[in-house]
Amino acid sequence: MSREVEVLVDIRAQVGEGSLWDEQAQVLYWVDILSNALYVYDPAMGENRGYDIGQHVGTVVLRQSGGVMLALANGFAAYDLESGELTLLNDPEADLPGNRFNDGKCDPAGRFWAGSMAYENQRDQGGLYRMDTDFSVHRVLGDIGISNGIVWTADKRTMYYIDSLAYSVRAFDYGNATGDISNERMVVSVPQAMSVPDGMAIDAAGNLWVAHFGASRVRCWNPHNGQLIDEIVLPCKQITSCAFGGEKLDTLFITSAATGLDAAALAEQPLAGSLFSVKPGVTGVLSYRFAG
Repeated sequence: MSREVEVLVDIRAQVGEGSLWDEQAQVLYWVDILSNALYVYDPAMGENRGYDIGQHVGTVVLRQSGGVMLALANGFAAYDLESGELTLLNDPEADLPGNRFNDGKCDPAGRFWAGSMAYENQRDQGGLYRMDTDFSVHRVLGDIGISNGIVWTADKRTMYYIDSLAYSVRAFDYGNATGDISNERMVVSVPQAMSVPDGMAIDAAGNLWVAHFGASRVRCWNPHNGQLIDEIVLPCKQITSCAFGGEKLDTLFITSAATGLDAAALAEQPLAGSLFSVKPGVTGVLSYRFAG
């Protein structure tokens, strides 16, 4: 099987993020956080439709009742792609104007989890939040540097989570009935020389595919022994998120970022910010939808 990386959308996204496959429409959702953009990429047509959200958008999830849910600079929101209507629902950090929301996903019960980070001098200003299906929002973790990848195991008993500044993947026992987490432990320790762990996907075998910002790589980690299994090399350094998709869930879609790169760096990395895909030789799992 070919492992050649394909350039799907040659675009200079400032911070491409939030990749998410819609198995019903057979399209990929993703965002450019700092350009206020939501994108929908259609592999069959080769088209990348853009939507201006009007503020920084950290991530996107699908909604069972239609449309999508977003985590924005100003909290959680619903978005209707047909009408362009944005409905702000809950801003748990309204008192923290220096923060914005970043990555997030839905859990197996259809709750929307998303975390936050400071715009500048990130240390421990962020948090991880859970929006239940009644739209109530709960702060689950605090003292977070840069809240990033989050996934759940197929048996709905474990949640994996990345705070990029901790250079690790943490695991928690997860209660699907309540959304409660407990028994925190580190399952993957990332040497700083390997660069920052960012977005994350889980494959059908339960292994973790982690985008490494600054390393030109998506790496696959075994969360049971913490060992590195595999890696995909990309043609630009700032890799931000990944998601399994395609008809057989055997394609890994990968986002990247051009933010902070000067003219010399952009000349060396002309594909920085682009959307990529690769066949890694494994299959992924379906993403969950917001049930509210």
